[in-house]
Amino acid sequence: MRVDEFDYCLPQELIAQKPLERRDESRLMVLDRATGRTEHRRFRDIKEYLRPGDILVVNDTRVIPARLKGVRQTGGKIEVLLLKDLGGDDWECLVKPGHKVRPGDVFTVPGGRSAEKDTVLKGTVKARTAYGGRVIHWEYQGRWEDALEKVGQVPLPPYIKSPIADPSRYQTVYARVPGSAAAPTAGLHFTPELLAEIRDMGVLIESVTLNVGLGTFRPVKEETVEAHVMHEEYFEISEETARVINEARESGGRLFAVGTTVVRSLESSSTEDGKVLPFRGETRLFIYPPYRFKAVDHMVTNFHLPRSTLLMLVAAFAGKDNILRAYREAVDLRYRFFSFGDAMLIL
Repeated sequence: MRVDEFDYCLPQELIAQKPLERRDESRLMVLDRATGRTEHRRFRDIKEYLRPGDILVVNDTRVIPARLKGVRQTGGKIEVLLLKDLGGDDWECLVKPGHKVRPGDVFTVPGGRSAEKDTVLKGTVKARTAYGGRVIHWEYQGRWEDALEKVGQVPLPPYIKSPIADPSRYQTVYARVPGSAAAPTAGLHFTPELLAEIRDMGVLIESVTLNVGLGTFRPVKEETVEAHVMHEEYFEISEETARVINEARESGGRLFAVGTTVVRSLESSSTEDGKVLPFRGETRLFIYPPYRFKAVDHMVTNFHLPRSTLLMLVAAFAGKDNILRAYREAVDLRYRFFSFGDAMLIL
C-alpha cells in the first residue's frame, strides 16, 4: 500500500496555532464508520454518545520539559529533545544540528539568573541511534527532575509557530505520569467538569500510560506503508485497569479509547478474543489497513497530519474511504487541525 494514498490537501490556515479558551468548546465531528455519515457537534456533547456501563480509557502520561537548548564546546548552539529514559542517566534524544553532533561531543545546558549563567546539565554524546538520534549521558547536581524543570521547555510540535501563554494547555487535565515528549492530544478537549458529568452518568473512566515519543510522531519517509518501522514506546496497563475493562466489556459496556496512544496500548496487550492483559513494556505496533481491532469499540481522536502513522491508524479503524471523505468535509467546513485543533468521535 502506497503512503501517498493517505495524503490530503490541507490549507495552512486550518492548522490550529493555539488552544481555544475553553477546552470542551472545540468542534466534534461524529463519524459512523458503518454508514460513513457524519454529524457536527461541540466536544462537550460527547456525553450524549455514552451510556451507563461504557468505559472511557485515557492516557495519563504527562509531557516533560523535554526541549533543551545548550552550548557545545566549540561555542556552537545545540538543541536537544529528550525521547526516552534508558536508565543510568542516559537518554535517547533528537538533536539539532544533527550532522554536527558526533559521539564524544560534550555540551552544557545553562540556567540561572546571573549574567554568566551556571551550568545545570552537562551532556556527553555516547552513540548514534538507528533512527538518526543520539544517546546522551547527563550529569547534574541534585534531582534530575529539578534540573530539567529549571532549564527545559515543554516541546510544541513544529507546525505551532509561537509559544503558548499557558504551557499547561499542552497537558491533559488528567496528566499524571511524567515521561512524554508530546501530548496525547485527543485528551486535551476534556475538562474536569465534563469528566465529572461522564462519571455521574455511570460511565467508567480508566487510564493507561503510554509515553509519547518517536514512534508516534516520526514521519513516514518510505514509499510504501509496509516498509515503515515503528519506534518503540513504553506503556503500562495495570492489573486493576485490565480487570475493570474486561468486566465492563463482558457486561455489555463499550470501550471508548481516547486517542491513538490508548488504541495502540490496548491493542498491543489484547488477546485475539479481545481480553485486555496487564502489561508493562514496549510496543512498536503499527496499525494500518487492513487491521482487525480486538479491544477498542469506539475512538476519540484529533485530525492528523497527511501521510502520518496516526492517519493510517484511524483509517484502519473507520475505513480509508470514510476517513478521507470526512477529512475533505472537515476542510470544507473549516475545522481546526492537529494538536490544538478539533476532534472526531468514530462510532
